[in-house]
Amino acid sequence: METNMIGEKIAVARKKISYSQAELAQQLFISPQAVGKWERGESVPDLLTTTKLAKVLGVDLNYFAGENSVPPADAKPAAPIVSTDSPAAPKGNEKLTWNMSRGNWVDADLSGLKGLHDKFTSSNIQRCKFVGAEMNGVLLKDNNIEACDFSASQISNGRFDNSHMVDNNFTDCLLNNTAFDNCHIKNCEFSGADLSGGVFKGCSLQKITFEGSVLDRACFTDTHLADVLFSTTLKNCVFENSALSKVTFQNATLLNTFFKCKTLKSVRFINTSADRITYEFLKNARADVSGISLVGE
Repeated sequence: METNMIGEKIAVARKKISYSQAELAQQLFISPQAVGKWERGESVPDLLTTTKLAKVLGVDLNYFAGENSVPPADAKPAAPIVSTDSPAAPKGNEKLTWNMSRGNWVDADLSGLKGLHDKFTSSNIQRCKFVGAEMNGVLLKDNNIEACDFSASQISNGRFDNSHMVDNNFTDCLLNNTAFDNCHIKNCEFSGADLSGGVFKGCSLQKITFEGSVLDRACFTDTHLADVLFSTTLKNCVFENSALSKVTFQNATLLNTFFKCKTLKSVRFINTSADRITYEFLKNARADVSGISLVGE
């Protein structure tokens, strides 16, 4: 796809729903300058942003790929960012719940708060503190989450869906049985975090550190891992149909961990130990196992 063609399609669809560049940028949690660059053909949105863009403009993804530059006649914009939803009145002693979706949360300090299991969907969450907060079962979907501190918080059985997550701190966070689905996760710290039963599916993980993390029954499926460090014990874990680029296992222990990946040639093992079954998985995948010693041998 040519940049100019994509930019023209974005401009046509934006004008059809009577959005300014600033209004479109607000829906996508980006700057108006970025929209301007797209429409001038100076850059293109990434895949995750393109998916959100199609939803906001009320078009199908094929609109950007096809030759037809005219959006469908029934194209409708997504609901606006500002929500007019009000919390439902509690019945009896029922706890009042809040829908915190479609919000602009910047520099908020929610540290130590309990029961933050309500929805935070389609929100811009930047530089917020959730230190020691109880967020079990929280749903964070279609969010921009940037430079937030979740350290020592409880997010068991939580769900992060289709979110852009950059420069966040999950140190010592309880994330057991939490799912990350179709998320872009970059430069985030997971050291000391409990990710038992955690699932990363269809994600992109870049510049991530898992040092001293609890990785028992963790699953990485259809996920791209680049510049990722594992310095911990991985037990009963699965890497399936995932791409591993510049991934390092250092001072790590691999137990009953399954690798089914296209290639493991760029994966480094430094002072790593593994049980026999994991070792054979790696050797069969043509990984360089020279930095691995067998447990008990």
